[in-house]
Amino acid sequence: MRLFTSRIVLKTPPHFNFWRAVYSHGWCALPPFRVDKENDTFSRLLELKDGSLAHCALSDAADALSVSIQSEKRVSHADKEEIRTQLSECFRMEEDLSGFYREAKLYPRYRWIPAVGAGRLLRAPTVFEDAVKMICTTNCSWSLTEVMIKNLTLLVGKKFVDEVGSFPNANAIAGLSESFVRKHIRAGYRSPYLVELAERVAAGKLDAESWRTSELPTNELFKQVRSVKGIGEYAAGNLLKLLGRYDYLGLDSWVRAKFYELHKNGRRVSDKTIEKHYAPFGKWRGLFFWLEMTRDWYSHKFPF
Repeated sequence: MRLFTSRIVLKTPPHFNFWRAVYSHGWCALPPFRVDKENDTFSRLLELKDGSLAHCALSDAADALSVSIQSEKRVSHADKEEIRTQLSECFRMEEDLSGFYREAKLYPRYRWIPAVGAGRLLRAPTVFEDAVKMICTTNCSWSLTEVMIKNLTLLVGKKFVDEVGSFPNANAIAGLSESFVRKHIRAGYRSPYLVELAERVAAGKLDAESWRTSELPTNELFKQVRSVKGIGEYAAGNLLKLLGRYDYLGLDSWVRAKFYELHKNGRRVSDKTIEKHYAPFGKWRGLFFWLEMTRDWYSHKFPF
């Protein structure tokens, strides 16, 4: 396959920390995202509106990200603008965290957050992809999540080069049988949920992308997200974080154990006790919670 190369620059907001955004949670380890530690880059294979693919390798620069693009066709000015838009969505360039940083500075134990530019959580270009990935984190090991997402990109996504595939859109997943998803994606009980979600989105019965700009109160948006089969309280709470809503903690076994270790000397407590601990932080409580649970990551450029 002949590839065309080009380059763009993506301006970053104040207090932006590239590697802390990349390693804000586990999405950076799930394709079509990829960390290249040897070359100090983070990449993403994007599918553009016309169906063509563009592989984008990002590296940190002063007040900007340098983006090296390999594509199946020559990228036009419009293509470059679309690439900027998709990458800006991933890094949430438009999200204003100044209120969160002001709040963090009020508490000595949280002043490290604005000091290192933490708090910007990596997300996919689309809500649909985030929702599929979140369903694939439920009731399983992280290694199985990695297997499911790798299989989706390689078996259902569009092929690029070097065993790299795009993340399949709703139409692609909607065309799969439940048995295929069980056998080849290895999604287990999640299989009918993934197919149904894709079918609803593909048919226009569910406008998941509107969640990012929804004006609904957070509790109402939470109910709307929860109405999707396969998305329980844990998945909905964490998906809302990727929508810029931090009112829910999104508890699972890993963060519960971390909380017990940090605050209770390993002693188990109820979820209500954990929620009460973070209640004083209001609409930012889910973000304070997540950053505290992952603080040890911030001591390393590549924490995993």
